[in-house]
Amino acid sequence: MLDKKSRQVVCTSFSKGKRHDFRLFKESRVHLHPKIRALTDSAYLGMNRLHAKTEMPKKKSKKKPLSSAEKKENVKLSSERVINENVIGLLKRFKIVAERYRNRRKRFGLRFNLIAGIYNWELKN
Repeated sequence: MLDKKSRQVVCTSFSKGKRHDFRLFKESRVHLHPKIRALTDSAYLGMNRLHAKTEMPKKKSKKKPLSSAEKKENVKLSSERVINENVIGLLKRFKIVAERYRNRRKRFGLRFNLIAGIYNWELKN
């Protein structure tokens, strides 16, 4: 999770093996304040039930294409979410997330949190 204004990493969560993003979010038991606006991608389809102020892009179906207003809203949301994707890309430069982790599994969370801390520290300096 990121803070949009400061671009800092606020919270991290991990699991063993492959796990869907939304399932990982639910299992982490992170509770968002009701006033906080959450921007997610389309992977978090059930998020509206957990948090009322969740915004995600609309999906088209075969029978119902998106209107021009819905397309503009999707473009607006994706332009706001690009900050998250840029930060994830910066964290992937450390290769701990981008490639297979081959060290002790116990220390993965500690090492990734240290990398996130270094990233946050660099933002302040």
